[in-house]
Amino acid sequence: MAVPVAFFAIFFAYPVAAIVSRGLKAGGHWQFGRIADVLGQSDIRHVLWFTTWQALASTVLTLLIALPGAYVFARFEFRGKQVLRAAVTVPFVLPTVVVGTAFLALVGRGGLLDSLWGVRLDTTVWAILLAHVFFNYAVVVRTVGGLWSQLDPRQEEAARMLGASRWTAWRQVTLPALGPAVAAAALMVFLFTFTSFGVVQILGGPTFSTLEVEIYRQTAQIFDLSTAAVLTIVQFAAVGIILAVHAWSVRRRESALRLVDAAHTARRPRGAGQWALLAGVVATVAVLILLPLGVLIQRSFRGAGGPDGFGLAYYKALTSSDSGVFLVPPIEAIGNSLTYALAATAIAVVIGGLAAAALTRKAGRLVRGFDALLMLPLGVSAVTVGFGFLITLDKPPLDLRGSWILVPLAQALVGVPFVVRTMLPVLRAVDGRLREAAAVLGASPLRAWREVDLPMVRRALLIAAGFAFAVSLGEFGATVFIARPDHPTLPVAVARLLGRAGDLNYGQAMALSTILMVVCAVSLLLLERIRTDRTTGEF
Repeated sequence: MAVPVAFFAIFFAYPVAAIVSRGLKAGGHWQFGRIADVLGQSDIRHVLWFTTWQALASTVLTLLIALPGAYVFARFEFRGKQVLRAAVTVPFVLPTVVVGTAFLALVGRGGLLDSLWGVRLDTTVWAILLAHVFFNYAVVVRTVGGLWSQLDPRQEEAARMLGASRWTAWRQVTLPALGPAVAAAALMVFLFTFTSFGVVQILGGPTFSTLEVEIYRQTAQIFDLSTAAVLTIVQFAAVGIILAVHAWSVRRRESALRLVDAAHTARRPRGAGQWALLAGVVATVAVLILLPLGVLIQRSFRGAGGPDGFGLAYYKALTSSDSGVFLVPPIEAIGNSLTYALAATAIAVVIGGLAAAALTRKAGRLVRGFDALLMLPLGVSAVTVGFGFLITLDKPPLDLRGSWILVPLAQALVGVPFVVRTMLPVLRAVDGRLREAAAVLGASPLRAWREVDLPMVRRALLIAAGFAFAVSLGEFGATVFIARPDHPTLPVAVARLLGRAGDLNYGQAMALSTILMVVCAVSLLLLERIRTDRTTGEF
């Protein structure tokens, strides 16, 4: 456990603490009164209110729309299921900048709905809420659906045989068993939407701002580090509470799993009602997920062959640096992103694998606390981490500000929680007596791990690496601060192109977003080919 603890202490706790300290210290003294001053400002209270309100609304809306999908994926077996599962997961690993761009192309000024029916939602709450549902649909489907597929349907059938209606049997038998999983999914969705950055930054305009967006504005545009530090503390406290509740719900969920039959129960739909439910879920996925992605692709070609035509001009323009947006052609962002993501994946797999192994073989409050701390990078301001890298990792022996490894280190912080959450359930399923038997026969700990654990967790390791690669590829909040101008990543390039006027810049942003989306989709399809129900983990 020493290596993961040291990694998080140096590359997460230290940068965040340095930013907070610099913002709240003046003349060597802590200025705690600044906290009350900042929270007393009406515009900051509005940001806090909108952050909480939109997170609650997004969570409720996501549950309402995604729970039928969780049931379909858990209970039904149908042609194209793997492809559909990969399709609903693609938005979750896409950069939030791309998600915002996709909905901007769909509902923004000059978007598809605006062109066809004059409907424009680019600066309204509805656009943000729908984008959050789009992004978090897979969280509910995978978290709740994974448990739902392990519940024995005969328990509900027995209740119906005793006279209960279908609704009563589901409410009194299935729902209580699903409760911990639903709670865990809701908390994760709330966490992701509470800390939303790219989606709100692109769709919210000057009217709507979350804590994360406001931290970025105070840090990068206004240069008010004290206000940014106060907001970071507020967000840190809120995320800590969310993760504590999440850890409690996960423990309840694991207890419930030991009490039910975990047999695979999926079967082909039977009856008109089940076929109608399947059709409804497929239609929801098509409209909510595939339509925005399709519009994104269409916009990358539209107008490139003439005023009303289609062509590859936007893609060809990526090979030129004449626009002045970058020091290098935007196409180089693809190679940069792939290189950084591969390095970040290697780091995340090593650190996350060691952490998961330590959590498997040790117990106690300290270990449970460390398990919860591993999730903090998903909720603590990535903007704060990125800016913290710049002001802390600039002196020997960690003078990394001019090194390319700085970006993979920041991306690995986001990838580690996915590695841990994917590998931990599988490692816990390995019978410890097998390791003991190997040790009795003379095997060293390394050989016992290679001969006993590795064959059983190989698939989980590949899936964990795939998720770490996808999320590293799309990391934006920290990378926007530390990516060098001559080595931009894909999300940073998309954001910079969207920030400049002109059809060519907009078209290139759509083209880069499409390329990034395709890479993520291919990664997810490969994961689905090696996926088994035993190795899905929590994601």
